[in-house]
Amino acid sequence: MSTLMEQTSEKETKQVYNNHNDEELEIDLMDLLRKVIGIRKKIYKAAGIGLIIGVIVAISIPKQYTVEVTLSPEMGNNKGGGLSGLAASFLGSGVSMGDGTDALNASLSADIVSSTPFLLELSNMKVPVSGSEEISLSSYLDEESSPWWSYVIGFPGMVIGGVKSLFIEDEDESIFSDKASQGTIELSKKESQKIESLKKKIVASVDKKTSMTSVTATFQDSKVAAVVADSVVKKLQEYIIDYRTSKSKEDCLYLEKLFKERQQEYYEAQRKYADYMDSHDNIILQSVRTEQERLQNDMSLAYQVYSQVAGQLQVARAKVQEEKPVFAVVEPAVVPLYPSGTSRKVYVLVFVFLSVCIVISWNLFGKDLLSKFKEVCA
Repeated sequence: MSTLMEQTSEKETKQVYNNHNDEELEIDLMDLLRKVIGIRKKIYKAAGIGLIIGVIVAISIPKQYTVEVTLSPEMGNNKGGGLSGLAASFLGSGVSMGDGTDALNASLSADIVSSTPFLLELSNMKVPVSGSEEISLSSYLDEESSPWWSYVIGFPGMVIGGVKSLFIEDEDESIFSDKASQGTIELSKKESQKIESLKKKIVASVDKKTSMTSVTATFQDSKVAAVVADSVVKKLQEYIIDYRTSKSKEDCLYLEKLFKERQQEYYEAQRKYADYMDSHDNIILQSVRTEQERLQNDMSLAYQVYSQVAGQLQVARAKVQEEKPVFAVVEPAVVPLYPSGTSRKVYVLVFVFLSVCIVISWNLFGKDLLSKFKEVCA
């Protein structure tokens, strides 16, 4: 009996305690609400200031246009049933070319696009500007605008660079186009900045599941973005095709040289045999017959080697075409009508929200914390 009474009293105590906490919470919330209502004029001012700052920031940030090109490369390594296999089947099973694994495949497209040699070659391409005028992509990057605060932050560096330019001659711009073909690439500070800027503006990604390659180009001009995206895809295709066919082309050139040499040897052996037969037509001697058989064997052997090399050459020529990967462009470069990135309305709303939050936090908590901190320090 006493145990039941104790449990009942404990429940009543907990209920009273919880009710007391709920009342304190309601009182605190009401007190905070009254304080917020009391500073509503400050909140209105903060919202107005945030609105002005947000509009200034939104207008200062230049518009960006993004173009995305999607392509599906066929990078298979099944070469047995292609043109080279067909040629080998006609020419005999002994005629074949060695298959090798590819060191370059579609998964490396992102690394290729972001590589310095690739971007150096791309920086020399022509892009359209106002009217029918065209300039290089490197020159276009100099004309793109930046937010006003970037000039304020970079003003000391501009002053230092201007002073240095008085004592150091500018690098010849014509050298810029030749650096991509050099083994060791040495860039100036300005060129390095342009390459880093292109790495951010031009991005390639590969879906590992579907092997779909996406190339995006982001610039302040919509036409420039579309032209650059299309050029990146074409240059990427050329880069991969050149690599995939380089070994086959080298084999083909070597076999063409070998074919001409074996052909000349066969023709020479054939000529010797014919001359000998013409000069010893009516002579019946064992030595003549022996020499005739020797020359005939030399001619047959030369023809066999010549025929085999000719077959290998035909297979090599077919393999050059077979090695070319097929790129199916799923989504071509389309000139965008609307800018990409964060909308200007979002910038305005964010700054208004931050301004209101800062004012409320300062008036409700900041002042009390500052006063307590002063008391502790005093």
